[in-house]
Amino acid sequence: MTVAMAGVMDRTHRWMFGLGAAAASLLFASYVAALEEGTQAPALAAPALGTSARVDLSRHRGSVVVVDFWASWCEPCAQAMPALERIYQRYRGQGLVVIGVSEDDAERNARSFLSRTPVSFPIVLDADHSIAGRYRPGTMPSTFVIDRQGVVRHIHSGYRPGDAAALERQIRALL
Repeated sequence: MTVAMAGVMDRTHRWMFGLGAAAASLLFASYVAALEEGTQAPALAAPALGTSARVDLSRHRGSVVVVDFWASWCEPCAQAMPALERIYQRYRGQGLVVIGVSEDDAERNARSFLSRTPVSFPIVLDADHSIAGRYRPGTMPSTFVIDRQGVVRHIHSGYRPGDAAALERQIRALL
């Protein structure tokens, strides 16, 4: 084989590899596409961390529900959690429910985080990521605001200054 032919073969292989990688990326993206606003909230039922109580989203039909996915290693989660607690304390009497979903693989990591950043709303541990598999959070934290009929109305990805005010406005509008 000549040097010129080897160069053509090399370019062809790179092009085929690139095409295959692009196809795989599209397939993966369609498989893990995030849950969309306006869709029915997926099921969520799991034991509450630290209690024998069971958290079940279906029991909260008629309430506005915030489902927040977080992890102990997530710095923005540590900033978001106190804001969620304040919002929960302010509106729980009006029908707001907040459910925290820890994506930690180890319960001790979630408990350690909660000892530094305590909250009064229930937390579930999703170590096998089965809940996340249904909601498909794009980042940590990811916050889903669900209306009284069980429809996802707002999705917040990440946490930045000002997000708490926007989240509170959206919750108030649904209450």
